[in-house]
Amino acid sequence: MAKNLEEKLTRVRASIVDVPNFPKKGIIFRDIFPVLRNPPVFKDLIDLLINAVTESVPDAQCIVGLESRGFLFGPILAEQLNIPFVPIRKKGKLPGEILSVTYELEYGSDTFEAQSNSVAQGAKVVIVDDLLATGGTMKAACDLMVKLKAQVCLCLVIIELPSLKGRDKVSYPVKSLITFTD
Repeated sequence: MAKNLEEKLTRVRASIVDVPNFPKKGIIFRDIFPVLRNPPVFKDLIDLLINAVTESVPDAQCIVGLESRGFLFGPILAEQLNIPFVPIRKKGKLPGEILSVTYELEYGSDTFEAQSNSVAQGAKVVIVDDLLATGGTMKAACDLMVKLKAQVCLCLVIIELPSLKGRDKVSYPVKSLITFTD
C-alpha cells in the first residue's frame, strides 16, 4: 500500500471509537460515526474505498449497499466511480417488483430485498457495508445478487471481526480495510 494510503488508513482507524458493553455486556462496539463527523478523515475513508474498488474490480459496473450503513458509503463510491448505486433493504421498504432472500440471525430470521430491475443481468457488482462480523448479512446480499443474475466481484467492508469467521460464510472475494482481533 502506498504511503499516502497507509497514512489515510491510520487516520481512519484512529478515529474509530471503541464502545465497551454495547449493544450488550461483553461486546465492544466499533463506532464509525466519529469518522463521518471529521470531513478530512471521512474523505480519507472514501479514498480508501475507491482505491479498493479500482484495484480489485477496475471494471465494476454497480455498487450495492446494505441497509443501513452501506447507504452511507455506497452512493458516494458510486458517484465517484460514475456507476449506479443499488440499495439492498429490509423487507417491505422498496416499491415495485422485488426479489428477496431470507437469512438466519442469532435469534430468528430477516429478509433482504432489492428491486427486480435494479441490476443489469451479468453486471459486475461490488457489495459495500461497514462491518463483516458473522457473515450472515453479507452472504444474504451475495445470494440476492445471484438471484438477480449479477456477478458478485467483491464484498467490501470497512471493519472485519475475524474471530467471528464471517468470511467463511461468503463465497466471494472479501476485502476489509481494518480488522479488529480483540
